[in-house]
Amino acid sequence: MPAALIDVSGLCGAVEGYVIAALESPRVSISTLARHFGFDAVESEGRIRFLMRGRSASATINPDSMVAPASGQGDVMELTRAQETELPQALKWQVARADEDYDAAQVEARRITVDTSRIASESFPMAVPPEEAERRCRRALMEAWVGRESAVFRLPPSQLALDPGDVILLDHDGRLTEMRLVSIADSDVRGVEALRQDRAVYDLPPGAVRSATLTTPSVYGAPEVVKLDLPQLREDHPAHRPLVALHAKPWPGAMALYRSSTTDGFDLLTTVTRRAQIGRLVEPLPKGPVRLFDGGAALILDLSSGTLTSVSESALLGGANALAVESSAGAWEILQAGTAELIAPGRYRLSLLLRGQRGTEGAIGNPTPAGARVVVLGAGLTALPIPLEEIGLQWNWRIGPAARSMAGESFTALAFTANGFGLRPFSPAHLRVQRQPDGAFLLSWIRRTRDLAGESWVLPEVPLGESVEAYELEIRDAGGALLRTVSGLSASGFTYTADMIASDLGGAATVVTIRVFQIGLLGRGAPAKISVQL
Repeated sequence: MPAALIDVSGLCGAVEGYVIAALESPRVSISTLARHFGFDAVESEGRIRFLMRGRSASATINPDSMVAPASGQGDVMELTRAQETELPQALKWQVARADEDYDAAQVEARRITVDTSRIASESFPMAVPPEEAERRCRRALMEAWVGRESAVFRLPPSQLALDPGDVILLDHDGRLTEMRLVSIADSDVRGVEALRQDRAVYDLPPGAVRSATLTTPSVYGAPEVVKLDLPQLREDHPAHRPLVALHAKPWPGAMALYRSSTTDGFDLLTTVTRRAQIGRLVEPLPKGPVRLFDGGAALILDLSSGTLTSVSESALLGGANALAVESSAGAWEILQAGTAELIAPGRYRLSLLLRGQRGTEGAIGNPTPAGARVVVLGAGLTALPIPLEEIGLQWNWRIGPAARSMAGESFTALAFTANGFGLRPFSPAHLRVQRQPDGAFLLSWIRRTRDLAGESWVLPEVPLGESVEAYELEIRDAGGALLRTVSGLSASGFTYTADMIASDLGGAATVVTIRVFQIGLLGRGAPAKISVQL
């Protein structure tokens, strides 16, 4: 429509923001505004006029000036009063606050001494001050109750000046009642529908001012990312998948992990919603015994978040209070602590240690230096959904808040490779050497398993954990030079004969180191070592 055919000079008020979230007609969009602000759109003299409600009366009408029905029967006017049960007791509106990050605000108007208990609620996709919204909500509720009285009558063509939206004074039964004309149908007479109006409804004061409580914008730094290749810890954690521990303060709620085989084209792999507990060693951790309680050493660390508590011996043997300590780059010792003592804010002294758990005795530092990373092996760890065929491939990673752009400074960039450490067989146990009368040496060992079922105390034999049982053996001299490699061993034993010794050493007496490896899907596992005087 041309602008000349639209008249908005009768409107007042302001809306700070209005969301049109779907394809809709202008009439639908305008009707929402009309409901909130209290105005009507009428056609008058070939133009669309927008008029605020609550205007003064422009004429006085009494029954004598009305036109009787053409049939001559019936009243010249019909007055109707709606029942209270058809009207709301309370009206609740929801709007947005432009001064508070567009958070939702609810306002309410209520009538107390009425016979209805209906509650009506509406949501307006607009940003307005809550005190103004409260005033308009009260106006809408009072308007509904005042407008419960309606009238239908007919006027002669001489009243052609009256338009919908105009207000008249209805002189009836000795009282003057303001009525707002809501529709007029023209024929030989003018059929009029009107609602009662009270101008006081449109002069209400605003509601109480609600002070804005703006939240401080969160500034997210790049998260600390710790990638761990560990033995399988839980049944729901596939053995070949590496773990990732993420920590950031403040925590953004969700971290996104993107990866790419190049330096661009990053794809989302997964999201992490739980923050891990990451710490640092305050003092060096000395080497300790394996398969025994270490009652002498203590691990002192600063923890970034969360708490640690002491546990009973039975809970400790059941896997409680497990931590991974990075003794050197990429080498993680799993240990457990029975006693946890808080000695300063965020600083713990852990004692009654079980060292080298889950086949990580080879990663025990001598000592593990101060500043080494420590990760609590709890619910904050996430197994990366990397398929088995991607083991050994290097990927570039971008890790940061899921709600932020990957190009921002809140993302950590790094590259790492999934090595499938959880598929590596544990070192054999109880490696022993017995000298034979003929000068040979008989080697024997006991197989271990990386399968979690191996923790059972009732199984007569632990599961193999590999497709076949196979071992490989190395013999090195005192200087570390390789003397002999024996492959294809399928039993837990080997005889190092006198002829082999003579061939390897030429008859010279020396000390050799023997290493025994179990063979798994990805090759050698951790070695068992023993030194022998030949």
